[in-house]
Amino acid sequence: MPVRRKHTKPFKACTKCKYLVPHDVERCPVCGSESFTENWSGMIVVVDVENSEVAKILGIKHPGRYAIKIGI
Repeated sequence: MPVRRKHTKPFKACTKCKYLVPHDVERCPVCGSESFTENWSGMIVVVDVENSEVAKILGIKHPGRYAIKIGI
């Protein structure tokens, strides 16, 4: 029987603003929170906050990677 490898996500999500950061980051650069989760799904990358309709709908003010859903 093949050995299954545990797949770990390359990022963790801020529980306050959903910003995705590498695992070694201790404070969210967007909102300053120190609360993170690895329990997230879906990712959106916002490059141009001013012209992004999706960013406006989601309330995103800073460019970067965001989780779509946390706490799954």
